[in-house]
Amino acid sequence: MLVVLTPYEAENFFPPPLLAELRALAPDFRPLDPTGLSPADFARELAAADPEILLACWKTPALPAALPPRLRYVCYLTGSIKTFATRAHLERGLLLTNWGSSVSRVVAECALLHTLSCLRRTTPWTIAMHQQGAWKNDRTGAVSLFERRIGLHGFGPVAREFIRLVQPFHCPVTVFAPDVDAAAERTYGIRRAPSLAALFSTSDVLIELAPLIPATTGIVDETLLRLLPPGAVFVNVGRGAVVDETALITVAREGHLQFGLDVFATEPLPANHPLRGLPNVFLTPHFAGPTLDRYPDATAHALRNLRAFHAGQPLESIVTPEVYDRST
Repeated sequence: MLVVLTPYEAENFFPPPLLAELRALAPDFRPLDPTGLSPADFARELAAADPEILLACWKTPALPAALPPRLRYVCYLTGSIKTFATRAHLERGLLLTNWGSSVSRVVAECALLHTLSCLRRTTPWTIAMHQQGAWKNDRTGAVSLFERRIGLHGFGPVAREFIRLVQPFHCPVTVFAPDVDAAAERTYGIRRAPSLAALFSTSDVLIELAPLIPATTGIVDETLLRLLPPGAVFVNVGRGAVVDETALITVAREGHLQFGLDVFATEPLPANHPLRGLPNVFLTPHFAGPTLDRYPDATAHALRNLRAFHAGQPLESIVTPEVYDRST
């Protein structure tokens, strides 16, 4: 096994107990620090090692087109693999898994943070108290999440974890996504929206979680944003490019809606970006998940897959060509 991790990745994904599990599973694994390696350098290192299993992470350079003959399985510790592997790799039979839903609850937690922060008007009050010595008046503008109508655009693992998190708030939840059926309605206690426009027009809180694929790029436009009821909250912890950012800026500047944004069309968000400084916009720097303390969740998931591979058992979170096509 070739284990390609930077020192930072090794320290945080493999604390001592999990490192011991990896050593027990593959005592002769070869570590490789990819810091400073070009794709060509990595291709040479990979060819020289010719491993059966490759354990990779964020800083691992992209796989070469021609893979070593013994390589059968790539266990990718993190999420999106589109800059790491190609569809052709999968079509030729490469087995590849990623972190799947192991960090979904943490991303859902961040969506809840944005939701509550927007409803409670955290941004303007934090700024006013820090910079202006302000105190509450008769009109704080804050409202509660209890019994608010929630709309979810997308129904992947994060959306399902978010549904669980908001259960104590007794919120009716409506979802628009191609994979929502009657069984999902019964299982999760949700309602299917007949259209994206219907979802926006009936949501007090809209959580954007659609995957970024050609069909969804820029799909949230000015028309949809203006369907949200006055005072509604729009949260995006999915992908920035699902939203028409020019339209987002236009509507946000008007101040009638609250926005919680963790992802953006251009990242890092430029210092002079017009979303900065708007009192009705709660911003975080694409840190929805996982938090540093939850990296080992992804590692535990990877170790389960490695054990299953050695035992000839089914693996979880396999990235097939079809999964690749609908992945961000």
